[in-house]
Amino acid sequence: MPSDDTPAALDDIRVLDLAGEISQYCTKLLADLGADVIKIEPPEGDPVRGLPPFYHDEPDREKSLYWLNLNTNKRSITLSMADPEGRKLFEKLVATADVVVESFQPGYLDGLGLGYEGLTKIKPDIILTSVTGFGQTGPHAHYKAPDIVGTAMSGIMWLAGHPQDPPNMPPLQQGYTSASIIAAAGTLTALYHRDVHGEGQHVDVSMQEALSIAQETAMQSWDMLELLRNRNGERGMIPINVPGVGSYECKDGYVFGYVGAPGGAAWSELLGWMIEEGAAEDLTEEPYLEFCNNLNLRFLTELFRDTSTLGEKIQMLNHVDEVLKRFIASKGKWEMYEGGQGRRLLFGIASTPEDIARNPQLQYRQWLTPVEHPELRDTLQYPGPPYRLSETPWAIRRRPPPLGEHNAEIFEGELGVKSEELERLSAAGAV
Repeated sequence: MPSDDTPAALDDIRVLDLAGEISQYCTKLLADLGADVIKIEPPEGDPVRGLPPFYHDEPDREKSLYWLNLNTNKRSITLSMADPEGRKLFEKLVATADVVVESFQPGYLDGLGLGYEGLTKIKPDIILTSVTGFGQTGPHAHYKAPDIVGTAMSGIMWLAGHPQDPPNMPPLQQGYTSASIIAAAGTLTALYHRDVHGEGQHVDVSMQEALSIAQETAMQSWDMLELLRNRNGERGMIPINVPGVGSYECKDGYVFGYVGAPGGAAWSELLGWMIEEGAAEDLTEEPYLEFCNNLNLRFLTELFRDTSTLGEKIQMLNHVDEVLKRFIASKGKWEMYEGGQGRRLLFGIASTPEDIARNPQLQYRQWLTPVEHPELRDTLQYPGPPYRLSETPWAIRRRPPPLGEHNAEIFEGELGVKSEELERLSAAGAV
């Protein structure tokens, strides 16, 4: 863990965080790079504080693990944007800030006089990053867009799942996460432009657009072949059952294979392993022996050229796959993974959360990051860095803040609001 005086990449940047759930990962990324992110919450608290799961399954607005994960390194103040006096305090903060991140309905801040044009009157080089479901303009701009809508409208849901299933919902807020990552990248780009040219700008992020670029080759398939990609489960673009490609059940979980792909060993190496352990069954006999030794992706491209033997070859593929399933089912997932690695066979563990926590590579690099929570009388393990910078490292420098923890520090200490005035504003609902 870096010391307090270790320079951070963004330690000269202040961000005002008006982000809803769709963009809180964006401000977390900036905060973990050292930016002073001030989380501005309504007096009753950010609604994300009420989302499960909770520490020890105890519903409490200060114990949402989901909220805690998204808000490391931030400071929290309470302020009502709907209250005129609250807005005046916000305007004072804007004068000290570099970036504002928000996710209100398009036009909401403009209606308060605090859209991009209004903010530039306070701070001419301010950067406003707006993250919404469909962007600031267009016929869908004002449509409601929870994560499931962004995932569906981006095309990702169409590709998720097995062919016999309806479109599947990928787990855990993929739309929100993608929108936040793109928003953080756009904000950093705008900061660089500001440093070079002295100009701020409005960064407009659409969740639909941010996630649409994650469709693998679906768009290229249509552009080049007019081919509509469909759900193929773990096989991806491969339309038939291919031994060694896809997920396989072990004694204690699953591995995922891509045997025969460039960069890894050929199927003959896998067959040799099965022979060593007496698990090859009849694959050492013809016609299976030659078939397995020639089994690779080039073989698959030739498979459909001679349709007279297609049925026979598909039967052989299915038989080889059944033998392989029995071989893998006899092994533990780590045994299968490490045995495959030693033979350059492309098998990886389909890791559970417990596997991630115990992964020796992640443990060696100290990826899980302990953070003390005095109010919980516990130390929680947080996901570690998505990147490692040698000179200005990522770090969790403070635990996520309780609601309004920094009201006095910021309003009184930085903006010069008298304590009795702050009490009055609090009683009036402005903070």
